Amino acid sequence: MRVALISDIHSNIYALNEVLEDVKGRNIDELFCLGDLVGYNPFPNQVVEKIKAKEIKTVQGNYDDAIGNSRIICGCDYKSELAQRIGSSSIQFTSKEITDVNREFLKDLPKKLELKVGELRALLVHGSPRRLNEYLYADSQEVKEVTEELEEDILLCGHTHLPYHKIIAGKHIINAGSVGRPKHGNPNAVYTIVEVHERKVKTEFIEVFYPVEKVAAQIKETDLADELIELLELGQA
Repeated sequence: MRVALISDIHSNIYALNEVLEDVKGRNIDELFCLGDLVGYNPFPNQVVEKIKAKEIKTVQGNYDDAIGNSRIICGCDYKSELAQRIGSSSIQFTSKEITDVNREFLKDLPKKLELKVGELRALLVHGSPRRLNEYLYADSQEVKEVTEELEEDILLCGHTHLPYHKIIAGKHIINAGSVGRPKHGNPNAVYTIVEVHERKVKTEFIEVFYPVEKVAAQIKETDLADELIELLELGQA
């Protein structure tokens, strides 16, 4: 069985469209989204409406929760004053732009999904099974703790924007990376294919080019922080 995973689209409709087009040629059985449809980029409604139109099963991300419930913070871990300012402009812009119908859709997304992938059981979350805004970095203590508590064979998550596949005590922890605001060092969108055959798990991280300059041009026309453009172009946090 082959499953495609997209995550952290963050209102980037150009990246999402290119990824969905790429998925078509990959012989995928099912496609899932690990949350954070909105935030940071200028197209929240377009992204939500695309996800709805394609009927892509989606778990709720921390940004989806924040916008869906009209919160003033997104539950992100800001490491600098600049990051705080970018985040503030992002949540204000997104909350103003989102339609009532799409806000309700984000509010009602499930926090987790269970999936049978071949002979294995998988749990789909945004951050972690404990909290939707918990960062499970590949070498963190948190990922070790979560693995010890995990009943399923595979944990599929996002939130860090950094793709990886780690095996701990026979459990597979797979982070799908980010479609719309990558942080892996280049601007390409990233999504993940997980294939299970005879209980063996194979992961492929797919990078997809998209026209970053079109997103950047639109950011300049909004109240979003201009510093987002450089971060997007460089694929940095």
